[in-house]
Order: sequence, then C-alpha cells, then structure tokens
Amino acid sequence: MLSSPDVMACSRTCSRILGLSLGTTALFAAGANLVLLFPNWDVTYLLRGLIGRHAMLGSGLWGGGLMVLTAAILISLMGWRYGCFSKSGPCRSMLTSLLSSSLAFLGALICFITSGVALKDGPFCMFDVSSFNQTQAWKYGYPFQDLHNRNYLYDHSLWNSVCLEPSKAVIWHVAFFSILLCISLLQILLVAIHFINSFLGLFCSLCEK
Repeated sequence: MLSSPDVMACSRTCSRILGLSLGTTALFAAGANLVLLFPNWDVTYLLRGLIGRHAMLGSGLWGGGLMVLTAAILISLMGWRYGCFSKSGPCRSMLTSLLSSSLAFLGALICFITSGVALKDGPFCMFDVSSFNQTQAWKYGYPFQDLHNRNYLYDHSLWNSVCLEPSKAVIWHVAFFSILLCISLLQILLVAIHFINSFLGLFCSLCEK
C-alpha cells in the first residue's frame, strides 16, 4: 500500500504530465483556429473580411489556446515545484490548482461551445441565393442555416454544390472545427483529471502533517 509521500510524488508526476498534455493541446487548438482564418491557405479572404464570425472570434486562440496554455504552465510549475511553488503549502497549492483548473476549463468550454455552434451553422461562403427566393444572385453568408429540412453534416451531396467560394469551404470548415471540438473536449477531460489529482495531493499532504 502506498504511503502519503508516495501518493504525493505520484500526484506531482501526474501534474507534470497533465501540464505538458494541456500545453500541447493548447498549441494544437491555436494552430487549428489559425488555419480557419486562411481558407485553402489563401490570405485574401482574411484581408477582404470574408471570414466567418466563428473563426474570427478566435476561441481556439485565446480560449482553448492562451487560457489553457497559461493554466498548463502553472500546473507544470506546481508539478516540478519550481520557483515560487518550491515551498508552497497544501492550501496555497490547492488554491493555485483551483485557479488554473478554472482558467483551463473556462477556455476549453468557450472553445467547445463555439466549435459546436460553428458546426451547426455551417461555413461562411459565397452561394447562389436564387434557390432561396432572394433577389440577389450571389452573396456571402451562411447558406446552411436556411436548410431547415436537410442537415449538411450528414448530406455530403451539399458539400460541393452549395458553396461556390472558397472552394471546399465545407470540408475546411467541418474538418478544423471538428478538430477544435475534439481538442477542447480532451482539455475538459484533462482538467477534470487534474482537479481530482489536486484533491488527492491535498488530502495526502494534510494526512502527512
């Protein structure tokens, strides 16, 4: 049976792994959001202001990216007992864990919700509005919001027939927002594990005293 010092050592090791894992997911989230700003690797859409509101919100950059990365650094510092965390007591460590967990959870949750809404609304693209009984022939917007009887996520025949520009806009949108959705879900899971790990570390440190 493991003693309290052994459990505390395992808790710190777990914090190091969780910090590294969260930091890695944060970088991937920021990268995925950056790619969404350049459809088909073309910068002209961004310069012309033809990027969807979900991508421009940048929740993968500042939410699942910066906020989670900041929390990951704090978690790693606690795991390595580095700097001001080298002699921190259990209460201070727990407070820092709560703050870092809350920061990471909030950032990941914002990214998760934004990605889910983006997948629901569909991509921002140029489409032919004559089929929607409009007067203007082509315009930029969210064509799949008006398709109430058909879900574009399941009807792949719509992927290349509705959006005229950018080319493969639906594939680009679905692929990278799905990646953001999965990354943010993983981040939430890692935060939950860190929260449990922090409570175990606090309990064992108090038992040791």
